[in-house]
Amino acid sequence: MILATHAGYEVDDDPARLDIDVITEFLLTTYWSKHRRRETIERAVDRSFGVGLYAPDGDQVGFARVVGDATTFAWLADVFVLPEHRGQGLARILVTAVLEHPEHAGVERWMLATLDAHGVYAPLGFGPIEVLDRFMIRSGPTAPVIR
Repeated sequence: MILATHAGYEVDDDPARLDIDVITEFLLTTYWSKHRRRETIERAVDRSFGVGLYAPDGDQVGFARVVGDATTFAWLADVFVLPEHRGQGLARILVTAVLEHPEHAGVERWMLATLDAHGVYAPLGFGPIEVLDRFMIRSGPTAPVIR
């Protein structure tokens, strides 16, 4: 279903439209997933709620996925807009569409991690965790160290 449009771009939650090649090629260049194998990315996309961002010509130029129970908790992950399409507010449109999607409209707590995109997320209500000592993490052997 088309969730949002802007200047000819579309945000769509149709999993059949997702281009795993575009998603994989981009994610393998990022600081957060360059260590992943293609099979891992494919499995993560298949087991998540994915939303694509599409240019006016129909090519996929962005992506976001949600992991969670659609009720009490959701993790926003792998959000990107290809570099040549940035600077138009598309990341904020993409994330807003995900947050307002009927599937996730009542989620109590959203989380994400970012090194450099605070300006995208802060206006949408995201902020630092106030009580860090309550949160714990268990990382697998292939996960990069988070600092």
